[in-house]
Amino acid sequence: MQSYIELFRHFYGMPNAGILRTPESNFENLPGYTFSPNYIEIDDLRIHYVDEGPKDAQPVLLLHGEPSWSYLYRKMIPPLNEVGFRTIAPDFVGFGRSDKLPRTKDYSYQMHVDLMVHFVKKLNLENVTLFCQDWGGLIGLRVVGEEPNKFARIVAANTMLPSAKGLKARIGYSLFKLQLRRIGTVTPEQLQENPSFMSWVALSRTIPELPIGDLVQSATVTTLSPEIVRAYDAPFPDESFKAGARIFPYLVPSQLAPNQKVWDNVLTKWEKPFLTAFSDSDPITRGGEKYFQKMIPGAQGHDHVTIKGAGHFLQEDKGVELAQVVTNFMNKS
Repeated sequence: MQSYIELFRHFYGMPNAGILRTPESNFENLPGYTFSPNYIEIDDLRIHYVDEGPKDAQPVLLLHGEPSWSYLYRKMIPPLNEVGFRTIAPDFVGFGRSDKLPRTKDYSYQMHVDLMVHFVKKLNLENVTLFCQDWGGLIGLRVVGEEPNKFARIVAANTMLPSAKGLKARIGYSLFKLQLRRIGTVTPEQLQENPSFMSWVALSRTIPELPIGDLVQSATVTTLSPEIVRAYDAPFPDESFKAGARIFPYLVPSQLAPNQKVWDNVLTKWEKPFLTAFSDSDPITRGGEKYFQKMIPGAQGHDHVTIKGAGHFLQEDKGVELAQVVTNFMNKS
């Protein structure tokens, strides 16, 4: 039987003890973000998502990365709606308007995959076009691996799905953690001088205050206004809300064997349309599009796109152009 406190929390929409929820007031008057919030509860966690356009239209699932949230898609959503598509942009747990867990050990790669699989099922999504960037690909491609029949096509942008077999799969994550210990502390200035993935992971784990908005700014070509930088900071009232953002980079190589199964069983056999739309100015994922193009049968015969003048967060730099790329791809395939 539920306790009085649990019933009280449920009635008033309050999170369970140990779950953090950003006040709604933090999301008022964000520039360019006028979408109505939608919420769904999965495993006692409230997940926020944007859901715009006709409910019976072709759905485009827009998955964000680290340390951003659905705000990143504010430039892509309206033009996709204008041509008749339904756009769905969830916030991963730990990000945006979704619930946050207070400890880094509360998060795992598999947890995020499981939540997104349930999300797709609970919304009864079918014939989905997946647009995935950064962690949106690490999670989204795993969701495709679990539910391939729900997806009609995929657009991969500045993302990856790291995998390994055999001994490398068994010891790869341990070696990764050992290398991080050797690197030690990394400052923002050192990351700027050496924008490598390992430096980014080290910084995210050790910096006393994780500057979310500034990190997004550092990975874009566009100079963001102070108001937009604050919008990326909005989900995180203080450091206690940032456990998910801190641990995400550290989890990247934590599922090498399960990811390999997705490559072996789904992606290397994927004959549905697959498009890459990587940017020209991302030092982290540059060149990764060639692996997707080589390994995935459905990538053959498509005019893959390089988004020029865009950094890692190419949705921020070239959102309207990306929406047109997605529209053209959906209309042709």
